[in-house]
Amino acid sequence: MAAVGIIGAGTWGTALAVLLNNNGQDVTIWSAFDTEIQEMSRTRRHKNLPEVVLPDPIQMTADLRTAMAEKDMLIMAVPSVYVRSTAAKMKEYLRYGQIVVDVAKGIEEQSLMTMSQVIEEELPLAEVAVLSGPSHAEEVSRGLPTTCVAAAHRKKTAEFMQSVFMSPVFRIYTSPDMLGVEIGAALKNVIALAAGTADGLGCGDNTKAALITRGIAEIARLGIAMGGKQQTFYGLSGIGDLIVTCASMHSRNRRAGILIGEGTSPEDAVKQVGTVEGYYCCHAAWELAQQHGVSMPITEQLYHILFDGADPQQALNNLMNRPKKHEYEEF
Repeated sequence: MAAVGIIGAGTWGTALAVLLNNNGQDVTIWSAFDTEIQEMSRTRRHKNLPEVVLPDPIQMTADLRTAMAEKDMLIMAVPSVYVRSTAAKMKEYLRYGQIVVDVAKGIEEQSLMTMSQVIEEELPLAEVAVLSGPSHAEEVSRGLPTTCVAAAHRKKTAEFMQSVFMSPVFRIYTSPDMLGVEIGAALKNVIALAAGTADGLGCGDNTKAALITRGIAEIARLGIAMGGKQQTFYGLSGIGDLIVTCASMHSRNRRAGILIGEGTSPEDAVKQVGTVEGYYCCHAAWELAQQHGVSMPITEQLYHILFDGADPQQALNNLMNRPKKHEYEEF
């Protein structure tokens, strides 16, 4: 049995708590909001996962020291915009070599760092790793099967994660390519926001398939330029996560995109849907593309929609009327 502290009581953190409890692990969930912990403790439910009853052994606390003390693994499950501030609070209670697994998907807008890089900067004594893949909380919490990838600097750490998370409904593969896994995980939200916008414009399945395919191509271009491995982007944390995020109504990115395509302003769409990681990541992705000299036309057009007031239909037209190209530039 592993002792696991889950830092963040959102839907994904809660879903992982249920999964790990069912695996026989000793689980504690932490929230920065005492009222949230009290409500979850009283009802044994999460307001955004109404079908799921939280098993009695799962402990809940608003005290960070308690959530971290004597834990074999800590899971960073707060939204990406709060990863740095939360990690800074954790520093006081972290012990040397404690494993911190990031499950937030994003790139910090100011620094252009991945979430694991942010955590490593704030918690230099931690052994930082990443878990990612096609994994909507709504389905994982209900025990519906999926597969994910555990990435770490050390093989031993990735294999420990594999042993803790793996179950008959949650298959885990390992990878040494933390950077590639995180770039795929973060940028798929950008492409999913664009795909949702196309849905809102009334486009069809052909459009969705084209956006997914060309989307993974530009994600891979940037990821490889930054040092990621090509095969990672065609694996679970790349094309796998991209497909589900573009196709599912569980995806906040897709839902926000639909609203934008239908005429809602990006700011209002985000307010209506909640945390939309692709909105925050798009600016960082665009900046990284400029920095590395990489062509990312879908990301660029979405950037203009979100931050320059561009018309979504015109942005789609711009994509369709780009100069003629080979599908693979090496041709």
